[in-house]
Amino acid sequence: MFRSVSLRFLRKKIPTKGKIAVRNYTPRRALLYVPGDDKRKIHKAFGLDVDCIALDCEDGVAANQKAQARTTIREFLDIGKPKRTKAFDLGVRVNSIDSGLCHEDLVSCLTGRYLPDTVLLPKVESSEHLLWFADEISHLIRREDHINLIIYIESALAFVNLFDICRTVRQLSKRFSFEPVALVIGSDDLLANLGAMRTEDSKEILYARQKLVLAAKAYELQAIDMVYIKYKDLDGLKQQCEEGMRMGYTGKQVIHPGQVPVVQEAFLPTKAQLEWAEGLLQSFKEHQKTGKGAFSYKGSMIDMPTMKQAENIVKLGKLGK
Repeated sequence: MFRSVSLRFLRKKIPTKGKIAVRNYTPRRALLYVPGDDKRKIHKAFGLDVDCIALDCEDGVAANQKAQARTTIREFLDIGKPKRTKAFDLGVRVNSIDSGLCHEDLVSCLTGRYLPDTVLLPKVESSEHLLWFADEISHLIRREDHINLIIYIESALAFVNLFDICRTVRQLSKRFSFEPVALVIGSDDLLANLGAMRTEDSKEILYARQKLVLAAKAYELQAIDMVYIKYKDLDGLKQQCEEGMRMGYTGKQVIHPGQVPVVQEAFLPTKAQLEWAEGLLQSFKEHQKTGKGAFSYKGSMIDMPTMKQAENIVKLGKLGK
């Protein structure tokens, strides 16, 4: 069990008011899991054109290989992130807090020569979990350093507490050296927790998928969709990607390198979206020359968050060229 941290700490020391800041966008169209104890697969993953690699200590590693995964991941982190033509997000998925293994995972991956870009924290169910994580980070990372945090929502209780989880992590990030960047839906764990049966169209967790997107967008987080377990069925994968993108998902979990090209292509903006974004940015430049602030574009009033959305779309569009 994780040690208790009082919620009074959060209420007393962290302001709750004020607008959420607009942040830079790092694409995570495909989030590829790589077993942390397998050096061959890690080397192979580093050679792929993939947005986000998660060196895994959790579900992708057998119970008797957890220590080996920590050692192997630490070796790679001590060497440093490999240089590639296109930048990518290098993360470590640690074990859950309730597993009793998370502390050792964090110590191993956050005290090396180089930090990972991101820590992926599974099975978050409450604000208490995030308070525990923040306390751990405060002892492991210098104030001037920084990591990203990806949160997994994988149980009925987590979905009941979802908005409180998002609100808490945003507040904590103002005081600690991490930045929440995404929510991930853990569909298989959720199905098991619900006692539900998986179907081809996944209607049994439609509400959960939609709620996660709603919460993510409310707190300016990316939303990463469920795993498509039939890894050889690329047509089915493409259809599920397109469905997720229509819901508002920005990326998808990937369990096999062969899924990466399909997923990353599916989460590129459409031609119409690119034309809208490029036109908006051009209009913004013209209004700036005249000294005007807010302006109207195609019948809509434009503010800075909308401008940031346009910049993100253009940035994503360039990935497909």
